[in-house]
Amino acid sequence: MFSGIIKSIGIVQSVVTQGTTKRIAISSSISDELSIDQSISHDGVCLTIVAVRNGIHEVDVVAETLSKTTFASLAEGDVINLEKSITPTTLLDGHMVQGHVDATLQCLDIEDLIGSWKFKFNLPVEYAGLVIPHGSICLNGVSLTVANLYTDSFEVAIIPYTFEHTNFRNLYTGDYVNVEFDLIGKYLLRQAELTQYK
Repeated sequence: MFSGIIKSIGIVQSVVTQGTTKRIAISSSISDELSIDQSISHDGVCLTIVAVRNGIHEVDVVAETLSKTTFASLAEGDVINLEKSITPTTLLDGHMVQGHVDATLQCLDIEDLIGSWKFKFNLPVEYAGLVIPHGSICLNGVSLTVANLYTDSFEVAIIPYTFEHTNFRNLYTGDYVNVEFDLIGKYLLRQAELTQYK
């Protein structure tokens, strides 16, 4: 479980295809602190550490994850948001994030507000019920608040600290991000769907 508060970023050193799986090597300031079998959020994707060496850690990304995330197009030099899992004593500064990505969304527009930034993303109709005004949403592992909600899109506001300390500064119009919708919202929507068939 994660909170969506990014403490460090990593740089992709290599991506090696092994059958239907990709082995990704990432360098970061926390890599040497990690241990094999530890679960770490990589751009919002919960992945298991399989190797650690000289400031680099490695993870395996299976076909199922590749099909639902931006990792299918990940390349050497890409910047990844990293977060260690939270503990019972961790301050929950963001919101509860599982690291289970629901889909990818496309960045439609980026507006520099001279002191903050506004990012606009598409919102497919099948996920519209999971987004509410001022509700929580996780994009590339970052806990954010929905600033504006439209019929088929939404906007989030990015403060300077978040812009400088995450890969949002590397995001351009047309790029895709991993999204995890609010956990509570997903359970409520599922219950409502089941209830209508009773």
